[in-house]
Amino acid sequence: MLIREALRNLRLTWRPLCRLTLLVTGLTTLAGSAVVGAGFLLSWGTFEEVRRSADQDVAYEDPIAAYTDGTMETLQKVGAGVTVLLLALAAAVVAVLQTAYTVAFEHTSEEGQQTLTVRVLWARMRPHLGVAYWVQWRVWMRVGAVGFLALMTSVVADSGEVPGVERTLVGETATWQYRLVGGVLPITIAALALLVYFRHCVATAALVTENSSSRAAVRRAWALTKRAPWKTYGIGLLLMAAVVLAFVVLRYAAGPVAHVLGLGMLWLSDDNPYITGVLVLITPTAVALLLLPLVVLPFVCSVVAVLYRDLGAREPRVATPVA
Repeated sequence: MLIREALRNLRLTWRPLCRLTLLVTGLTTLAGSAVVGAGFLLSWGTFEEVRRSADQDVAYEDPIAAYTDGTMETLQKVGAGVTVLLLALAAAVVAVLQTAYTVAFEHTSEEGQQTLTVRVLWARMRPHLGVAYWVQWRVWMRVGAVGFLALMTSVVADSGEVPGVERTLVGETATWQYRLVGGVLPITIAALALLVYFRHCVATAALVTENSSSRAAVRRAWALTKRAPWKTYGIGLLLMAAVVLAFVVLRYAAGPVAHVLGLGMLWLSDDNPYITGVLVLITPTAVALLLLPLVVLPFVCSVVAVLYRDLGAREPRVATPVA
């Protein structure tokens, strides 16, 4: 029923939402390409140093050790900066689209309203965008805290400092204690992080509908999903499966784009295989992520908006005392 209602809303408001989604996708592509391009420009000299080191090893008939003398650390710092900027961009995209689709859903449920156009849609969603952005960061920080705990559990297990858990080296058979602490436990904690995100998935819809603060919206989402957690988890898993499937298909389809960009980078870098290899490696993932807002997020955001309305309808009504 939720999916049917979401598809009905998309059918009624597809024209302005499609235009807005196309605009968001285009701006995201430009901004994301600028961030990644800046990262390559900042690391250009480092990649040249990597190539010189590898060529020197070949000349002296030594084993190739290209990433030496801090070059890997420099590239990791640039990569970390690019990742943070891309996460900020992703938060903005999700905030804009969830706000837009919630506004569109509210518009279809109101009688006597003017025709929904891109101008009307933007006018209604604009007051919420700043707060919706912080809602995303509040949710992501909660999810990230649980994910960080999963990462630290794996790191501690690999360090060999856990009593009774021996570190497994390459070529050795892992003990059941190591498999439990270093494998099963981190995966379980990471799954909990996913459930935490599902519990907060309607936070933006709560913000737009109730015109609350970012903190109140996050708390409201947790309270609403508490009434129907398994329904929330089921819808969340369904939406996650749709996103993963779309990502895999888009990533596979972006292979020719990576080939063309790789040829261009070889020409620009005077046949530097290291910077070209990095570009070819990240291009399919980057293209898939940039196209997700256009391909699958309209469906996801519509279902989330309907889920919020359904969870709100489950609230117990407080009887009004009769005078």
